[in-house]
Order: sequence, then structure tokens, then C-alpha cells
Amino acid sequence: MAPSSPRLVVKVDLKKKPWQQSKPLHNRWHPEIPSVATVKAGEFFRVEMIDAMGGVVKDDASADDIKNADLSTSHHLSGPIRVLDEDGVAAKPGDLLAVEICNLGPLPGDEWGYTASFDRENGGGFLTDHFPCATKAIWYFEGIYAYSPHIPGVRFPGLTHPGVIGTAPSKELLRIWNERERKLEESDLKSLTLCEVVHQRPLANLPTTKGCLLGNIEEGTPEWEMIAKEAARTIPGRENGGNCDIKNLSRGSKIYLPVFVEGANLSTGDMHFSQGDGEISFCGAIEMSGFLELKCEIIRNGMQEYLTPMGPTPLHVNPIFEIGPVEPRFSEWLVFEGISVDERGRQHYLDATVAYKRAVLNAVDYLFKFGYSKEQVYLLLSCCPCEGRISGIVDSPNAVATLAIPTAIFDQDIRPKVRKVPVGPRIVRKPDVLKSTYDGKLPITKNPSWST
Repeated sequence: MAPSSPRLVVKVDLKKKPWQQSKPLHNRWHPEIPSVATVKAGEFFRVEMIDAMGGVVKDDASADDIKNADLSTSHHLSGPIRVLDEDGVAAKPGDLLAVEICNLGPLPGDEWGYTASFDRENGGGFLTDHFPCATKAIWYFEGIYAYSPHIPGVRFPGLTHPGVIGTAPSKELLRIWNERERKLEESDLKSLTLCEVVHQRPLANLPTTKGCLLGNIEEGTPEWEMIAKEAARTIPGRENGGNCDIKNLSRGSKIYLPVFVEGANLSTGDMHFSQGDGEISFCGAIEMSGFLELKCEIIRNGMQEYLTPMGPTPLHVNPIFEIGPVEPRFSEWLVFEGISVDERGRQHYLDATVAYKRAVLNAVDYLFKFGYSKEQVYLLLSCCPCEGRISGIVDSPNAVATLAIPTAIFDQDIRPKVRKVPVGPRIVRKPDVLKSTYDGKLPITKNPSWST
């Protein structure tokens, strides 16, 4: 007999707000957020999700929704989902939860998405000192392919994946997160040399009651107030998985997540149609609503068996990811290199972040020569299937990072070539991404050698 269709355990209505869903969504990590569904190991089940911004970004001709976005509300996660073994016994702290992605995609009737960069003083992004304005590009899906009227001349297959998937932290792990991130946020910026090169702020997103959604816990109650004040934001990836933004976690992938609370309390969201390595513009994949069809297994005592703590407690572990067999195939790439020397010519010591920033800036300025605006390239590199690599991390003083772009996504040949006539290429400027004004006063980084 053919297997049954996956059981729908979390359904969303795109016409409703996140807090109006039949199974309310949440946007924080906390061990006391109650589960909204239960599954058994080996069961085939389906989870639906709204987009990371909760439906506030529209398919329209304005980037004001990005400029004015309330970032205290992202991400909107479906779950938590309690996981039992075949005998009905819940996953326990110390187990590993193996989550297999059997299928995924956009929700029917909602086959579009967006890529954006936030205003420098409201979220920013990796290159926010170069691109301070909020920008947005809309993408439309044709099966596995995406195209944008705001970045014409490119079309590529998406490697669809969940940006966020993770288990609930224990109270002790939550305390560790909040303590270490608070110390970072309260540190002197001058003591952190990387802050002179990477200008995205804040340094850490600390717990706040503003914009807090806690699922079935009613807002305004003493319980809600207590949990909201300490529940962790979902912005960074952490020991529980969370916002890993690993673009290759598509069909056939398997995630081995540590279990910190009884039942594991699995949550997921932030669906991406496609993403470039690093998701550099911050709102930088092709964000969309979507679904996952999953199966889970419980590996008893798997944390001790397979995960070695890298820190002072047994909780300082990280998930393991098994990449699936399905992904776009490209044979030709143009690769841009960056070294750990910043735009002012200062040498940094084996700094991979500075090196990757240089690689991205090199790619942006190069593709500008082929008719794209630099804002278009910034958003494109954030969402197309480009590959980031750390190529060198031991040869003092320079770390070396590379960014590889598949040439087949363009409708023109972007390779350097010998020209028979000593006249530069005719540059035809294309329609641009949607932009809002930057009204802030922070200084903008300008490369003195950049073309204009």
C-alpha cells in the first residue's frame, strides 16, 4: 500500500496576522513556550510557515516597508513541535533529534518572494556603510526558477531551504546566551577592531518585550511578562541550531539537533527560495512563505555520543548537518578573492570577515561594469546561488576568502575578454531596485578607487 500523505501539524492562513493563526506563532526561544503539536518518530508530517517578516513586506513598488520594518518581531516560527519515539516516550535532554527534510517549497498561490537590505539605522547589513538606504527587489517563481523585474537579465534555479530550524534551549542554556550576548552588547566598540570595518548594529539583539510573540502564552499575563523579558531573540544561530541560514539544507538534507528540553520542541521558519552564502544584505535571501515535509528520529544519548562540547559546559555544542543530493548544477564560475586588508588599506590579522567583505566588494564593482547598479549586485549576491569560501586562514597576516558566482545565471557573458577595438563596452543601465532615502547622519564608506 502506498504511504499516506504527510499529516499537516501546523497550518497557516496568509490572510491573518502571525498572532491570529489557529496555532499561534512565536518569535523567541524559550523552554516554556508550549508545544502546539506532537509527532512520533518516523511519522511523515507537514509544517507551513509565513515569511520571516510576518507578511508586512508587500509585492509593490516601494521599499518603505523595509525602511520602516519593526525588526523586534522577526522571525515568525511555526511550532514548537513535541517529538516522541515510537513507544510514545518524549525526546529527552542529551538526545539528538535527527530531522530529515523530505520535501519543501512555496505555499501554493503565493509563489513570490523578496530580497532586501535594511536602513543603516534600522538593522543595516554586511555592507551597510556602503549601502545605507533600505532597498527591495521582488522575485517571481516559475517552478524551480526565480526572476526579478528589479534585477533584469538574471534567472536561476532556487535551492529552497529553511533559514531557521532548531530546538528549544534549556533554562541554563538560555542563561548562557543572555549573559554572553549582554557582555558583548555592553562592550566598548573601540575594543573591538572589527567594528571599525563591519558597521552592522547592534552588536547583539538582547531580549525585549517589544514585538514578542510567545505562541499560546497570552500577552499581558504575569507568565508572558516573565518569559518575554528573558526569551532569546531568533536573529543569530546558536547551539540549538536556529537561524543557521545554510543554503544547502534542501530536499534530502538531515539536521542532527541537540535536545535540551523534554520533547525537543522543534520550531522552524524563515523559508528561503534561494540564498547566497552569507546572506550578506541581512534580509538577503529570497524570503517567502512556504512548507516543510519532515520526518524525525530520536538518537538516545546522542549528544554525549556524537557532539564534543567546545566550551566550559556540556551545553556548548553545535548541530551536525547532512546535505541532501538535490541542488542546481553549474559548471562555470567567476571567482572573486578578498584578503584581510580593509577599504582604507589597513592590514588586519587573519580576519576572514574583512577578507569576505573585500571579496564581495570586488564582485559588486566588477558586475557594475556590466550595466547593473551596485545596489542590484548587492541584493543579487545575497540571494543567488553563489558560493563563499575561506580559502586561507593560516598564512599570516592575510586570511583569504573567495566568492564564486555561476556565470550561467546571467543573460550576457560576464567574463573578462580581449576586445578587438580599444573602446570600452557600451554600458546600458537597467531598471533599478526599489530604494528609500537614508536620512541618518552616520558616515558612509567610499572606496577612493571605486568607479562611479
